[in-house]
Amino acid sequence: MYKSHVPLFFAVVAVLSLNAGSREVAARDATTFSDHMQQLWSKLHGNQQPAGIAMSNGRIEAQQVLVSAKFAGRVADILVEEGQIVDTGAVIARMDTSELDAQLSGAEADVRRSETGVASAEATIAQRQSELTLAHQELDRAFDLSATGSGTRQQLDLRRSQLAVAEATSRSALASRDEAQAALDAARAEVARIRSQLDDAILKAPRRGRVEYKLVQSGEVVAAGAPVATLLDLADVYMTVFLPARTAGRLAFGDEARIILDPAPDYVVPATISFVAAEAQFTPKTVETEDEREKLMFRVKLRIASDLLKQYETRVKTGVRGVGYVRTDPAAPWPSQLAVKLPQ
Repeated sequence: MYKSHVPLFFAVVAVLSLNAGSREVAARDATTFSDHMQQLWSKLHGNQQPAGIAMSNGRIEAQQVLVSAKFAGRVADILVEEGQIVDTGAVIARMDTSELDAQLSGAEADVRRSETGVASAEATIAQRQSELTLAHQELDRAFDLSATGSGTRQQLDLRRSQLAVAEATSRSALASRDEAQAALDAARAEVARIRSQLDDAILKAPRRGRVEYKLVQSGEVVAAGAPVATLLDLADVYMTVFLPARTAGRLAFGDEARIILDPAPDYVVPATISFVAAEAQFTPKTVETEDEREKLMFRVKLRIASDLLKQYETRVKTGVRGVGYVRTDPAAPWPSQLAVKLPQ
């Protein structure tokens, strides 16, 4: 219907324009008339997409990171506000550690007690070694006296018995030292465990990002693994679009893409294809005909470079809608309207 009516419409308007004024007026208004007709044609037929370029509506998303409590307890302080940008390692919150502090004091006392036990065992070993040395000497003298006839066999047997007792007590002292050392190692391990929990009680940002939500307030009790705040990783921002199978099948990872956001239509943001879904998102799992295969829609991510994001991180917002453009033909040039243009 458009092909038959539009040319006739053009002719009627041209005749009316000539009848309404002189040829000079018509010539003067020719450019304006042509512009109006081009706008009308665009409304009737829509903008034609350049060859080798595909487009799809999408929205900006960012990788979300949960900052969670490792163990159950009371939140002592929340040290960030929503919208605040934090660096890696920045303190997000602190858990109440009064119980852990008491456990640490007890564990450190056990360490000191075990160290005393090890020192006592070392002293006992030294004493038993001295007794063992004396027992060897007494036995040697008993042998000498027995050889010259000055000593009795009873004395020799007594010295042998004393040596056996000294050897047994020496072995017992060594075993006691090993036991004391094991107790000391266990006490030190308990101190290390509690200190690790104290470190975990300070919740830190695992990466640089913007605080999206504070999920708890100071004084609230949380379960183990409960999230306290959410961060948006400002180095991992992308637009999610959905493309038909014919288009998605021609894309390659790392291909160039372009993004134009609805709130800033004058700017063209460069991106790259970082993900193409292996399975269709909202179609039958098994299709047999070509018409059905054309309905397959695949999720595609257009990732924005991290160095570019860092320059404009104060402007990065998730949920912003826009249009993503990809090239189905890598040799196709980007049209002038899709040339990269960023805010200065």
